[in-house]
Amino acid sequence: MVDDVLLNKTAIIERCLGRIDQEYKGHEQELETNFTRQDAIILNLLRVCEAAIGTAMHIVRLRHLGVPQESREAFTMLDDAGILDAKLAGHMRAMVGFRNIAIHNYQKINLEIVRSILDNRLNDFRQFTTTILQITND
Repeated sequence: MVDDVLLNKTAIIERCLGRIDQEYKGHEQELETNFTRQDAIILNLLRVCEAAIGTAMHIVRLRHLGVPQESREAFTMLDDAGILDAKLAGHMRAMVGFRNIAIHNYQKINLEIVRSILDNRLNDFRQFTTTILQITND
């Protein structure tokens, strides 16, 4: 059975992905020039990352998989436990790296990396939430 924490975290991820889609799709050429749109996209990417990290940490705790020393390690533990496949776990760990750069060095965000995430990696979060909801319903 899915608990309220997981339902809330996955809802946050889906809501923020929707906001990213609203701001980016059809406005791709504005990423570098429309700073309000850029900020909305990056803020929602950060929220998605935080919610995914929180979800991973919660599953690690519920399943007694260990005590992660850093955020990335939670995704490794989910991989080691067979909850996430290695490829998805790797993509999620990479997103932790993006989150760290965005939070600690905002002025150094490479918009080409942001664009690559927007064009190629958002479905990783959808796959993550689907996987988490499936395993917690089993």
